[in-house]
Order: sequence, then structure tokens, then C-alpha cells
Amino acid sequence: MARLGPLGKRNPQCVCITDETKAICHPGLMGHPCDLPCACRDCIYNTCAQKMTCIMSTLCEANGSFAFSLLKLLGQDDPAGNVFFSPVSLSSTMAMVLLGAKGDTESQIAQVLALNPKKDIHFGFQSLLTTVNRPDAPYSLSIANRLFGDESCEFLPSFTESCLKFYHAEVDQLPFAKAPEKSRKLINSWVSKKTEDKIQELLAEDSIGRGTRLVLVNAVYFKGRWDKKFAVSSTRTVPFTVNQKEKKPVQMMYREATFPLAQVREVRAQVLELSYNGHELSMVILLPDKGVDLSTLEDTLTFEKFQTWTSAERMKRTEVEVFLPRFKLQEDYDMCSVLKRLGMEHAFEEGCADLSGMVADSNLSLSKFVHKSVVEINEEGTEATAASACMAVPCCASESRSVFRADHPFLFFIRHNKTNSLLFCGRFSSP
Repeated sequence: MARLGPLGKRNPQCVCITDETKAICHPGLMGHPCDLPCACRDCIYNTCAQKMTCIMSTLCEANGSFAFSLLKLLGQDDPAGNVFFSPVSLSSTMAMVLLGAKGDTESQIAQVLALNPKKDIHFGFQSLLTTVNRPDAPYSLSIANRLFGDESCEFLPSFTESCLKFYHAEVDQLPFAKAPEKSRKLINSWVSKKTEDKIQELLAEDSIGRGTRLVLVNAVYFKGRWDKKFAVSSTRTVPFTVNQKEKKPVQMMYREATFPLAQVREVRAQVLELSYNGHELSMVILLPDKGVDLSTLEDTLTFEKFQTWTSAERMKRTEVEVFLPRFKLQEDYDMCSVLKRLGMEHAFEEGCADLSGMVADSNLSLSKFVHKSVVEINEEGTEATAASACMAVPCCASESRSVFRADHPFLFFIRHNKTNSLLFCGRFSSP
């Protein structure tokens, strides 16, 4: 039994999940943290709310580490290309698989996601998804998960219940073996609906075959308005330096205002934060100094350094002239091959995968995991989607103000500030 409050009653704002080893606040009620003593016999936390804070902090660090590992890997594949993906989308999808993984399969997934499967990670994801998906938020953000299995798969009730509880995800069964093309269209239709028609063809034609058994899908849609908009009348066509030999025209937006700004001397770069309406989300941009190759910054970048460089102690509100390209990116990734390169091999290999906590069939492995993401940055704000299956520009700036001129390759991140979670990561290298 969980301990009772001073009046012999539970906190009415909190529902505790209690057994002999766990007692944490119900993540759906994070706005009302429980101040009752934690009921765990050997718990080091004074209250359930403190334990949830610790779980969320650990999950944030894990998601951040995974995000930067993936950013580096995708960047290495095409050093001069653009990159854009949703680490929260990918990690929450793979954490669903972790629910049903055992043995080496579980260990590999946990290692790639930088998670400790023995900790309360699924409660953490439940809390994170509930927090960022708030219906009353001043932005539009939808993160939706679904697992599609062949109709012959016998999913364990404990697994399907956990998917729904922690990830708000249903498990659907489709006739992959009998009608692969019909199944593909049904999955694409679901993704299109969840991303407000921004991603209509997540799964390409003939990508689903009669041997397909299990398809993981996660769809993310985001639309946010800048707290301080850029004036459309100030946008001008200017050259963007792709590399030492190539320049391309880009629509450059302009805004003069006070923004959090930092100089990172150790890597010769600037960090700028642009808030979205409501200040719950921000875009953080890492821009190398003129003449410094972006790869130099990427090679040294870690989540720990990112946190340090973007901390309140480093970021100072500064009067700054911001020059930022207007752009749209659309990127596709075969996550099966990408995750294998990061060390997650068994989950995709028949005969090696151990998903015995998911289905009764011991031979089941993941068949498909595709990630497609779209982002559009303009004067109004940002519109971004991701789906995974598994100006009056002056000739020169005023000397009295700081200048942030993103006319050469840079990194950008869309961050949920309260949880310090990176919803999207990107590299803009070429218009």
C-alpha cells in the first residue's frame, strides 16, 4: 500500500502506481506532482514527484545521446548533404520494441538508445509523450505510434496493453501475406492522416511483400509560430556558401530583435535561440564562424556539450541582427541499415531476434522501419513532420549590434524546453 497523506487520504491530484519496488506519479498528471512519500521500501526519493523528475532527466540524456550519435552517422553518409530527423520519434518507436525484446536483442536496442532497460524508461516515455502532446499547447504537435503485424502474428496481451498504456499505441493486424499492397496503402493512409497530409507515401510501392511480418510506424507533426516573426517584406535573395567552390541563391529572412545568443570560442561558433509562441519550444541554431568547416563542429559535438553551450549561464539576451534562410527539407532514411550500423543488429535478423515478450512466434523479426521527415522554415515559423516505419537587408550590419548571419552550413534543433527534449535535429548544408 502507498502511504497516505496527513489526513489519511491520497493526494486527489495524483494516481500512484505501486508495488514493492515502484511508486511514481501517474505521468498523465505531471502538472500536479505528488508530494506524498514514495512507497518504495528502499527508495532514495522523498516523493513520487522527485522520482519522476529523475526518470525524466535520465531519459532526456539518453534521447540526447542517441540524437547526436545518429546526427553524426547520417552526416557522415553525405558530408555535403542536408540532414533532418526526429530523434524522439525514432527512440519512442524503438522503445516500443524494447517492451517485447529479450536477451541480446533487448541489450542491443537499449545500448543504441542509451537506455537502461532495468529502469522505469517506459513510464518516462509515457510522461514525455503526454507532456509534449498537450492539446492546449500554443503549438501543434502530434506524436502517434502504431505497430502493424501480419494477421498470423499472435501478440501477447501483456505487450499490446503496455503499448497502449505507455505509448498510446495500438497494435493492428493486416493481411501482409495475402494483400501486401492493400496493407501498404492502409499504413500510408494512417500516416497521412496523422501528419495532416504532409507525408502521404511513407512506404513506397512494393516495399511491403508477402514475407513482411512486422512494421513499426511513428508519425510526428509539428507547426509552430515564431514568438518574434520575420517580416516577409525583409526577405531577399542572397548567396549561400555551400563550400569554398560553390555558392547557391537562398531566400534570406531578416529580423532585428533581442534573442539569447552565445559565442562558443572553443569551437569558434555562435549559438542562437529562437523561441516559438508560448516559449515552450525553441529552435536552437549552431553556426560555425566564417571560414570554419561545419564538420569541425560536428566531430566534437556531444549532448553534454550542447547542454553546456545552450545553458542559461552561457546564453545571454542580446540585441542581434538575424539572417536566416527560408528553406524546406525532405529526407528519407532506411532505419534498418542505419540502426544496424549503430549496433542494433539482432532485431532485424530472422533467427537472431528475440521478441518473445511481444509474440508467441519465436521467429519474428522486424521487417521494415522507414523514417521520413519534412521541415519548412519561413517568416511565420516552422512546420515539420516526420514519420518512421520502424527582408530590408542592410548592406552591412551595424557595428553596435551582434550579427548572426546563417549564410553557410549550420546545425539546427527544435527543443521542448521543459523536458529539454530534442524533437527534431537537422543540418542545413545546401539550398
